[in-house]
Amino acid sequence: MNVKVTMRDVARYAGVSVATISNVLNNVSKVSDDTRERILKAIEETGYKLDYTARCLSMGKSNLIGVMFPITEKGDEPSILLRNNPFYSEFTSGIEYVARKEEYDILLTGIESGQECRDWIARRNLDGIILLGIHPESFFNEMKDVKLPIVLTDAYEEYSTKFHRIMVDDEMGGYMATKNLIDSGHRNIAIATGRIGTNGVNFKRFEGYKRALDEAGIPLNTKIIIEEHVNFDGGYRIGNILLELDEKITAVFAVADIVAFGIIKAFKSRGKLVPDDYSVVGFDDIKICEYLTPELTTIRQDIFRKGMASAKAIIDDIESGVVTHETIMLPVELISRGSVRKL
Repeated sequence: MNVKVTMRDVARYAGVSVATISNVLNNVSKVSDDTRERILKAIEETGYKLDYTARCLSMGKSNLIGVMFPITEKGDEPSILLRNNPFYSEFTSGIEYVARKEEYDILLTGIESGQECRDWIARRNLDGIILLGIHPESFFNEMKDVKLPIVLTDAYEEYSTKFHRIMVDDEMGGYMATKNLIDSGHRNIAIATGRIGTNGVNFKRFEGYKRALDEAGIPLNTKIIIEEHVNFDGGYRIGNILLELDEKITAVFAVADIVAFGIIKAFKSRGKLVPDDYSVVGFDDIKICEYLTPELTTIRQDIFRKGMASAKAIIDDIESGVVTHETIMLPVELISRGSVRKL
């Protein structure tokens, strides 16, 4: 049976006090270089493992960041979102990359109310949280008593300006996607989107779509504005709806790549090909876009970089002890591939 090595055991082995061991582990500069080297060697030779729970309690800091995913549909939970949409896994990978380098850990969850969130924060002793997507103002009203750094990602609501935010230029992305189709000769261009009236990201991308149409003198056709869930199944339903319309569209702008994938699947199941029959442009540039045949033309928001920026922002706020209200706007770019045909 293995006996757990304690800090007292290491102190005896190295011939120093427990306090000296603690100073070395906590990088306190009271210890000489020779003593520090002797202690580090003793830790290695005894196999001592630092008790992070005890250390966190003593320091009042857990080095643990909570990452909250949006719960928008019944049955949503982080594991399902990560499985069904690579956007979330790429975003989380960016957070984890920075967190690991800075010796932080991350904890994922999906929470619907501020009360649940407060309980979660207290139970896990979190140092800060990153919130992705929409959370109602009532959520933040319930969170007022929590004195904790919070970073919001993709949050357009008016109250969100009171927080540290990481954003991309969604309106410009919607404009660039639609203009690419217009420049390719398309004029009857559908938009496949989530709810426009209640989601700031969808609204901004729709505004970009409208701006490109207006600039080209193309009237807005409300019959080809299709709102559905922003996932593969929602895209599949949109694809079938578009095929049943009397409007003879030639192209579709999907506000997320995962929606575009569903649309393309629906088209293919009905004997229609991309780009021969329909051109499609997505938004996000998740890695799978390169694996399709044809590869998907899309608007790149660097998702991994967005996750990195979110992690850096929350860690900076935690380490400085200053809660900032800065908004960081990341750029977007058009990635032209094979899913758009020139007319």
